[in-house]
Amino acid sequence: VMVWLRRCTHYLFIVVVAVNSTLLTINAGDYIFYTDWAWTSYVIFSISQTLMLVVGATYYLTFTGVPGTATYYCLIMTVYTWVAKGAWFALGYPYDFIVTPVWLPSGMLLDLVYWATKKNKHSLILFGGVLVGMSLPLFNMVNLITVADPLGTAFKYPRPTLPPYMTPIEPQVGKFYNSPVALGAGAGAVLSVTMAALGCKLNTWTYRWMAA
Repeated sequence: VMVWLRRCTHYLFIVVVAVNSTLLTINAGDYIFYTDWAWTSYVIFSISQTLMLVVGATYYLTFTGVPGTATYYCLIMTVYTWVAKGAWFALGYPYDFIVTPVWLPSGMLLDLVYWATKKNKHSLILFGGVLVGMSLPLFNMVNLITVADPLGTAFKYPRPTLPPYMTPIEPQVGKFYNSPVALGAGAGAVLSVTMAALGCKLNTWTYRWMAA
């Protein structure tokens, strides 16, 4: 019975994190509409996706103890997002709003660290967290590049729920930072270490809670 309960708890957590990651991804696709706030939104959503990915993938990876599980988790996120993005068609958005599998390379790096360090959790937290945090904003930019003419698309397909201050306008010059990828990667690399540690700790807590 305890094994069954533990597995249910495990799969429930995986589903919850993966679904939330999917929702964050859909929101991250919206930053092309926030033209004036595009880079700010890009950094924030890149970091949020990084943290959701690393905590779920680390939990899943340490739960199974099998290198490759983090990549599998990222595949789950990707498929969930592809399914959820089907709603875009119902809303009349163009086919350009496609989601590239931006998480898979980061998941592969996490698995590689776990395998190369012979399943050392501390190395996984430190090196894996840094690599995921630094890599995902870069791959997320690939996702942005796949969208044809974001500004033109924003005007052609305006969001009816956007407040006036988020209405797409021409991007302003003189941003307070020059590289959203570098800013997202720097912040993500620091924060992902903490979330990777949380993912490992959640695994321990799950076992202790179920054994109590």
